[in-house]
Amino acid sequence: MTARETGGFAPFRRLRAAARRVFGLGETDDYDAERTQGIIRVVLLLVFDAYTIPVALTSGQPAPAVTLYCAHALLYIPVSWLFLLIIRRWPGHYVSRRLLFMANDTALMTFAMALGGAPALPVYLFLLWAVVGHGLRFGPNYLAAAAGATLISLLITTLLNDYWQANPYLAATLMMTTLVAPSYAYVLLKRVRGAYDAALEANLAKSRFLAQASHDLRQPIHAISLFTACLRDAGLGREERQMVENIDRSLQSVSRLFRSLLDISTLDSGRVTPRPEPVAIGALIDDVVRQNSEAAQWAGVAIQAVPTRLHVQADPALLTTMLQNIVANALKYAAGRPMLIGCRRRGGRLAVEVHDRGDGIAAEHLPKLFDEFYQVRERGDKDVEGVGLGLSIVRRLSLLMGLTVSLRSVEGRGTAVVIGGLRIVAPPPLAERRAAARPASAMDGLTVLLVEDDEDVLDATAALLEKWGCVVHAGTAPPERNVPCDILITDFDLGARTTGTDCIERVRRLAGRRIPAIVMTGHDENRVREDLGDPDIPILSKPVRPAELRSVMMAERLKAQAAASGLPPTDRAPVSRP
Repeated sequence: MTARETGGFAPFRRLRAAARRVFGLGETDDYDAERTQGIIRVVLLLVFDAYTIPVALTSGQPAPAVTLYCAHALLYIPVSWLFLLIIRRWPGHYVSRRLLFMANDTALMTFAMALGGAPALPVYLFLLWAVVGHGLRFGPNYLAAAAGATLISLLITTLLNDYWQANPYLAATLMMTTLVAPSYAYVLLKRVRGAYDAALEANLAKSRFLAQASHDLRQPIHAISLFTACLRDAGLGREERQMVENIDRSLQSVSRLFRSLLDISTLDSGRVTPRPEPVAIGALIDDVVRQNSEAAQWAGVAIQAVPTRLHVQADPALLTTMLQNIVANALKYAAGRPMLIGCRRRGGRLAVEVHDRGDGIAAEHLPKLFDEFYQVRERGDKDVEGVGLGLSIVRRLSLLMGLTVSLRSVEGRGTAVVIGGLRIVAPPPLAERRAAARPASAMDGLTVLLVEDDEDVLDATAALLEKWGCVVHAGTAPPERNVPCDILITDFDLGARTTGTDCIERVRRLAGRRIPAIVMTGHDENRVREDLGDPDIPILSKPVRPAELRSVMMAERLKAQAAASGLPPTDRAPVSRP
């Protein structure tokens, strides 16, 4: 397990974990500046009171003033906890709340300095921390406001404290420090924020470019893949069939590359939202093994999956993507060696482990394996397909779903990647499992309405569907009249400001019923899902594997048949993105 995976130096990691437990933070909570400020306020207040209360008791001030200060300082401890609870209950950016908390902090420290005299001078450090802390966490405007509040605090202290009045140069020095230090920090903050905004825009531009390039290049790859599937059943000779196999193998490599680019650009966009549900982890692993059976055969890898009947709470599509990337890495770097996929209970949770018997990875590479675009390269190594995004996607998806991912490797013995933290849940009702396991019927006679604006993709898809026995009505635009069909397959971008959403609505309106629909797209699935507004419509990411398309079509047909007969509908098969 690498330092990067476990969060850095062990003592700091343990301290951070303890703080998260105490303050109720999850491992995947996004950085929240206001919450962080609230946590630090609670911790530092204890240090502040431990110093200032003894100072107040020995200051020689009148007893009523000392009593009032001590009561105020001790009362502020539960108040600071209350502030933290308010932040947790209503997270977000509230200007009035931040200013209120800032005023309370400043008032407490002003009271301490005005009462304590010379022994209370170190309280200024807490005051300066409040200025810089508010500025660094909330921005330059809050820095200016905090500096102004501190100047007022110092003026009040000077007016109320004899020691400060007797040492005007001390008071002036602290006031100048309050002006100079925050002013310099203000300038630096402006520059840092400008650089951050520029870097963020560059990163967004990169993500937009990757997404657009991936979409544009996936269309012809998708068409070639479908044409190749048609060639398989064209009665070719052994030599010609071998050439088709080689073409298909190359297409699979390109397809995985584009899927990785689309996945990373989608994660950069921040639009990926996990949709957890009970998942039969054994069935999911078996599905991944089936999807990689051909690639494993090419790589000379025998994949063994340990059966399990357990169910976990997870997003099936995202978990499949994680497992697909791990398996794809093992196929690339441990070709010709056996692979084992299984589950193990760890601390009341379930972990999915992928073990290979490859050459292993040198220790110096381990801390960087989850970095984007990082690949293990040694002098004389042969070229390996891919751009080094697989494990980076795995790590980011694990954080998104609140899971852990770790990697162990021993040179000469192999590598193990573990997805941990999966919560074990009860299986769904028996009726649903039986419906989901019902065997698929044949596709002969299935009437399909196919809408695709790219003519090459249209021809390839139509030819493939006809080979499966379907009756196909194909067009490059949504129909103007009712076309009787059992299922609609549509692209998302159809040109002329028309989308797959518009196509589905029009076809269903003309038919007067809810026709099953499938969307094929090269865009981000979450963007398409948001536009569709219907979680029951399957979305397939191009290039679509023929087996994947056939499986989803059968699942949709079964759902329609079950609905017509009054049986419980079958669950939609999870669409994976290897």
